[in-house]
Amino acid sequence: MTIFTLPNFDLDAFVRATLAEDLGAGGDITSMATIPADARFGGVMDSRDAIIVAGLPIAERFFRALEPAMEIEILIEEGAKVASGSDLLRLSGNARAMLTAERSALNTVQHLSGIATMTRQYVDALAGTGATLLDTRKTIPGLRVLEKYATRMGGATNHRMGLWDAAMIKDNHVAVAGSVEEAVRRAVDAGIASVIVEVDRVAQIEPALKAGATHLLLDNMDLDDLRASVAIVGGTVPTEASGGVRLDTIRAIGGTGVTYVSVGRLTQSAPAADIGLDFALV
Repeated sequence: MTIFTLPNFDLDAFVRATLAEDLGAGGDITSMATIPADARFGGVMDSRDAIIVAGLPIAERFFRALEPAMEIEILIEEGAKVASGSDLLRLSGNARAMLTAERSALNTVQHLSGIATMTRQYVDALAGTGATLLDTRKTIPGLRVLEKYATRMGGATNHRMGLWDAAMIKDNHVAVAGSVEEAVRRAVDAGIASVIVEVDRVAQIEPALKAGATHLLLDNMDLDDLRASVAIVGGTVPTEASGGVRLDTIRAIGGTGVTYVSVGRLTQSAPAADIGLDFALV
């Protein structure tokens, strides 16, 4: 079996819960009614699109949860780019187990490969600008670790796994605190080491820096304001362009000199990859 783990994520529990959702109280009644208990299948998972692959070891875990001795061969490394028609995974074993696990395995690989594929498009568009692509917290509840794993396979860098790993001061925090300076001061006084401050006006930058911001998120700024902001910061803290970034605009945004460009649509809007799984009796 492929050794595969994700930090701070119970993959076995995820597999059990996903299969339980599909099986319910009655199990796979179609397979039990139509497929002999001892029938065996051979199968191949393949991609109908050119994609960046993500999630094959997780698919393997779904099949092995129902038949630990199933023969499974992963044919492609995670993060690899493959052409349309490429075989991804080959397996052989109990037919009922394969049919029962099929949808859960495919859904996962299709979703994660879709994210990885879109991410690589943005990474390629940003290449050469000096900026790094970040993902965001705009993830499906319960799937953050998996979706952020997929963005890594596409070449992005994970940014804020949750509310716990950095302060992110946004306009609502500023409104309650009374000013950017006061909101930052409170975070610094609380002993928070990483204090990210969202600014949407150039005039907010110097007060944020003076109060102790360690990272500036430049929200929905045009190219001129991004360049002006980078000049004011002068490399003292990282700068991150965010808000409304599209594939056709990301290169110009990265060219303003910002350290990072963050894109929520990587996890929020990526279409599923077209991946199939064909079985035959053996």
